[in-house]
Amino acid sequence: MTEPMNLDAAAYTALGTPRDRVALPGSTFDGTVNVPVMHQAVKAFLANQRQGTHATKTRRWVVGGNQKPWKQKGTGRARAGSIRSPLWPGGGTIFGPQPRSYAFHLPGKGKRGAIVAALAHRIQDGALVVVDALSASEIKTRAAAGLLKTLGVDGKALIVDVHPEEKFALSVRNVAGVRMLPSNRVSARDVMDTRKVVLTQAALEKLQEVLS
Repeated sequence: MTEPMNLDAAAYTALGTPRDRVALPGSTFDGTVNVPVMHQAVKAFLANQRQGTHATKTRRWVVGGNQKPWKQKGTGRARAGSIRSPLWPGGGTIFGPQPRSYAFHLPGKGKRGAIVAALAHRIQDGALVVVDALSASEIKTRAAAGLLKTLGVDGKALIVDVHPEEKFALSVRNVAGVRMLPSNRVSARDVMDTRKVVLTQAALEKLQEVLS
């Protein structure tokens, strides 16, 4: 049996000062990037976003055509029984899209496995950092953006906290490409659709508890 890998991540204080790296338990983050499970998780997420309200009119819903347009024989024309025929302009649609559900259920174990795999991928890329806490004394985007730059955030980033501090959350709301989510709403797609993942220490501990 393969022993769990010892993984770690860069860590910072609440002020953005580098500190000792954080060791990640091999029981949760074993370094395995399970691509098929990640694919299934993203597939389920995207499928569940679809409303499925598309609809086309079949011949039963097209207006008109209550009587035969001309007699069956003697006109030299092809036989026709209704102007609602799919062969006629303005007629019904054959096998057109109808309202349906695209819901795709992924078991809880699969969802957790996908998040672990996505985080493992970010850890291998060195794109996961841990910070003691994230808070702000006032709502100020410039200050929050400066802190994120200190943490190495450049471009799309996902910030995760157990309970996001309101002032800090409002401060990063206008930073392009940055999203902040509570730990109980993070999905594999959220982790994959970003270049940097920033976890607070509390969020890391909560994820370890939930994903183990």
